[in-house]
This record gives sequence, C-alpha cells and structure tokens, in this order.
Amino acid sequence: MIKPPKHIMAIRFSALGDIAMIVPVIKNVLSQNPTLEITFVSTPFVKPLFEGIERLYFFGINVKDYNGVIGIYKMSQLLKKSIAFDAIADLHNVLRTKIIRFFISSKFNAVLDKERKEKKALTRKKNKILQPLKPMVEKYANVFKNLNCEVALKKDISITKLLGNISLMPFKISGFENIIGIAPFAKHVSKMYPINKMIQVVQLLIQNPLNRLIIFASKKEIATLDSYFLNTDNLFFLPQKITFENELNVISQLDVMISMDSANMHLASLYAVPVVSIWGGTHPLAGFYGWAQNEKNIVQIEMPCRPSSIFGNKLCPVHGTKGCMQQITPMMIVEKVMELL
Repeated sequence: MIKPPKHIMAIRFSALGDIAMIVPVIKNVLSQNPTLEITFVSTPFVKPLFEGIERLYFFGINVKDYNGVIGIYKMSQLLKKSIAFDAIADLHNVLRTKIIRFFISSKFNAVLDKERKEKKALTRKKNKILQPLKPMVEKYANVFKNLNCEVALKKDISITKLLGNISLMPFKISGFENIIGIAPFAKHVSKMYPINKMIQVVQLLIQNPLNRLIIFASKKEIATLDSYFLNTDNLFFLPQKITFENELNVISQLDVMISMDSANMHLASLYAVPVVSIWGGTHPLAGFYGWAQNEKNIVQIEMPCRPSSIFGNKLCPVHGTKGCMQQITPMMIVEKVMELL
C-alpha cells in the first residue's frame, strides 16, 4: 500500500454540527496512522472541539476577513506559508474550498463526496427513494482513505472524556439528580419541534423533583420560554456569558440531552451523552445522525412528505410552516427520556 502523507491539512469552515462529526473521524485517523500529523483549518470558535488530540494542530481563520476571490487568494497563501502540509483533505467541497485548492495547487488532494444525486432522490416530492445515505462520518473517513490513510471508525477510541467541572453547573449537585439538557430551538423551522409542545415536555419533566433541566438557548430564545417557568426550582438556563469550552464541559456532564436534528445532538454525542433526538423535515436516513447514538432514542413519525430536505432549509410541501412534528406528542419524548434515566 502507498504510504499516507506526513502532514494533512484538513479544511471545513461550517457548520458547527458538521464540524463536530469530524472529531471522531480525526481521532480514529490519527490513532491508526501513528506517524501522521493533521492541521485542521476552521473558524476559531470551534477550536475547543479539537483540543487534547495528539498530533492534531488547529489553525483558526475568520473567513469574513477574506472576502471574494482576492481574499481567498490571500487566505490560500497564508495557509501555504504557515502549514507544512503535503496533502489536503477538503471536508466541505464548496466553492471557497475549491478555490483554496486551486490557488495552493497541491498535487495530493482528496475531497468530500456530497452525493447530490442520492440526496435529491431521498428528498424529492414524489417517488422518494427511502434508502439510507452513507453516514456523514463515513464520508469524512473516505476522504482520508483516498489519501492512503488507514481508517476504521471505532467507537471506543473516538469518545472524548472531559473531567466534569461541577462549578460550571447553574445549580448545586448532590449526586442524586437526573441532569437533563434541552436544546428547544433549531436554525430552520422544519427542524424545530413546536415550542408550545416543548413547553409541555418541560412541564412534564419538572414534575419529578429529582430532574434538573438545563436549557441551551440564546438570550433572545430564552425570552420565549422564561415567562412560563418563573417559579420553577429545578429548571435552569445556561449562563449566556459562558465560553464555548465551558459549555462543552456542561454538556459532557449531562445524563441525557433532548435535541432536534441540530448541533447540540452532535456535541452531546462527542461525550457519549445519550440524545433523545426529534426529527421532522429532515430524516436520519440522510446520514446526519449523532455519532454512536442508539437509534432507539429517535423520536419521529414516518410521513410521505418526509424528508423534505437534507438540511431543513426547505419548508414541508404539505404542512408548510407547521412542519412534520405536530403528531409527535410531548409524552412520546418524555417516555424516551425516562427510559434512559
């Protein structure tokens, strides 16, 4: 077999959930290729995801500082000057990364297969082909395989272990609590469980005095929920000024996370936190399910209109803004949570 390169520059700038799925792949690649080094190029915000990985270096770039073709050219020259790589792993394969590869002119490249044809067949309005697409982590792994790296995706070496910092918790811990994280919002309407139903989920869970609920939401999103839980002793909102590194530490201490098809599902998966995931306009068949998660924890109702898109950025052609989650009852979610606890 042809030897792999000595130093791979891997590139992916967005989105957070997609980048999180790269972490277990890189850990496996480095574990199985003991002489290999990787520099991961991405937005500075995601750096905490890659800390503590041996022979992994992080190079942060704010893409907003490199607009247009001229900006990308300058970025390319900076990367070429700063990183002693002998191969490029393009883990995004979009216009920006294609231009970067063109300007760098590396002879040894491998790019992500986006499976556009298969995605269209899965999401078209009529005659959908409901066959599972290749999981995203396998697509990432194939990029490294195409650079002659040994890659077998093993769960036992890819889970990140953090020493939980109890002081970061917004409540005192006695050791008997069920610590439940809830991420009640999603970027796109078709991926978001109706907020009135999610409020019912919260109301059902807080009836158990042992449950401690932590809401992961922005300041603006919290305003939607706050008035419903003003006098609740076992529900807490994650502090808004917390760093991303500390947020990951809090996630790692959860007993279970409730999330839609969103970044929080993937972040929790990195730390082997079970996720009760709720699916509507998107579908696990598209290959974006959380790393090493048990499929039994998926909450969804199969409907002819699902999936309406891969990323949730298109409204359901049948249900519109109401989405495909109306038939999912709060009790269906709560029962999954209690089974895990």
